Amino acid sequence: MTNVQPSPNGQNPKREYDLVERTVKFSEEVIDFTKKLPQDTITKPLISQLVRAGTSIGANYSEADEANSKKDFINKVVISKKETKETKYWLRLIAHTIPDSKPEARKLWQEAQELNLILAAIIRSANDKNK
Repeated sequence: MTNVQPSPNGQNPKREYDLVERTVKFSEEVIDFTKKLPQDTITKPLISQLVRAGTSIGANYSEADEANSKKDFINKVVISKKETKETKYWLRLIAHTIPDSKPEARKLWQEAQELNLILAAIIRSANDKNK
């Protein structure tokens, strides 16, 4: 999500990026997606795993935002990044198991990929500052 903030001189608005809000929105989208899926003995555990992984991205990033140290911050962001990869894994399996879900699963997969790339950049930047 991008918020527009006016610059101090009132011209050329500055774009402010809110990753916490974006990850919360992603969690909500994962939850809404899974509510629509049919549940049986095969899909139920896949859905459960997707909800856990998809909502953990934002939870861990929110914790990173409140970290007590740089090491703790990096650790929480690394966990959040790992959760993006797991989310993509479960989305792929759900799309395979429930073919009608493919278009929406693909959109969520793409957002998880974008979050993965953003988190990777944050980790690189934080590690570069430690050198």
